[in-house]
Amino acid sequence: MSTENNKIMVIGGGIAGLTAAWELSRLGASVELVEKTCFLGGHAIGFCCKATDECVQCGACSVEDMLKKVVGEPGITVHLATEVDKIGKNGIFSVKLKKSSPTVNMPVDGVIKGYSKNNDPLYVVVDKDKAAQIPEGAVDLSELGTTGELEVDAVILASGFQPFNAEIKKTYGYNQFKNVITGMDLERIKRQYGDVIRPSDKKQPETIAFILCVGSRDERLGNLWCSQVCCPYALRMANDIKFKNEEADISVFYMDIQNFGKNFPDFYEKCQSSMNFIRTIPVDIFPVEDDKLKMRYFNEEDGQSVENVFDLVVLAVGITPDPDNKNLAKLLEIGLNVDGFLGGIDPLNRTRTANEGVFIAGTVEGPKSIAGSMAQAGQAAAEVMKYLEVNK
Repeated sequence: MSTENNKIMVIGGGIAGLTAAWELSRLGASVELVEKTCFLGGHAIGFCCKATDECVQCGACSVEDMLKKVVGEPGITVHLATEVDKIGKNGIFSVKLKKSSPTVNMPVDGVIKGYSKNNDPLYVVVDKDKAAQIPEGAVDLSELGTTGELEVDAVILASGFQPFNAEIKKTYGYNQFKNVITGMDLERIKRQYGDVIRPSDKKQPETIAFILCVGSRDERLGNLWCSQVCCPYALRMANDIKFKNEEADISVFYMDIQNFGKNFPDFYEKCQSSMNFIRTIPVDIFPVEDDKLKMRYFNEEDGQSVENVFDLVVLAVGITPDPDNKNLAKLLEIGLNVDGFLGGIDPLNRTRTANEGVFIAGTVEGPKSIAGSMAQAGQAAAEVMKYLEVNK
């Protein structure tokens, strides 16, 4: 079975979109990969390796590997800083592309750096109207973005998710207290510095608190789903910190621990033996001397209020629907589920949608891990093949 001489559009350049594009290109299809930001890789390209004396299957290297494959594949045309403006269907899909607006989150110095050298040569993007200094080899933002029309035979939507905005949980002081960070901030800190440090003074923290399920399973917010990834990335990072610094005092605040991976029971037991697991959700956090953080919570056993002081607090934020989902659902004539993710029509095949020829993959469909996103992207590519064979 072959998709040769067919053109497929993949919307989204995160791990699901990269995987779908790669799988289709291997089958001979011509792929148009559309990404609204300046870089490929999505959120996961900012993740760091968490291996200790052995691989812990965090998936970070999978994203790097797939990015390198896609960038070097001549059968995949990448459109960065681009989004779908209109789309119509008359046997095939007629798509109108327009430049997106990545300058919304442009730093004040006008320079955006990517996380991966595998994007080479596109690693630094500048807005020359704002940048006082232009790094060597930087790409001008005005050179990115595609406008015009193209025709494709099928569409895979893999536009990803939005991390929960931790500022909504005001009692935790995110973006108010320097040493309250999110798990995604911690990933980037470790990539940048090669170690875990406190933002306030760049020193190694000795007492660290991880708060799980921030923005997930929260009835007050209406976010009732489990994000599936918070426990894995928090515990893997905590384990990595402990491996490199045995003296680190790590506390994990949780409701329940999500089982992940076939070796989870042994891994969890190892974490329990070296960290403090506290089954409660902290009430509030406030700063004390030396930019430390005092955390207040209730003891589950006796209901008494407890206060502890930490050098660093890490909020394990969950997966939430991307704000673009409503527009994409309308544009592609597919449905949203009650939580705001893109809903399929077949519980046994969650890549299918109500619009024949449009398929979904990755976290746009709901929370899942890197491995889960890649698996669903592979399934979506296979479903495209079936669709094209029937509709040639």
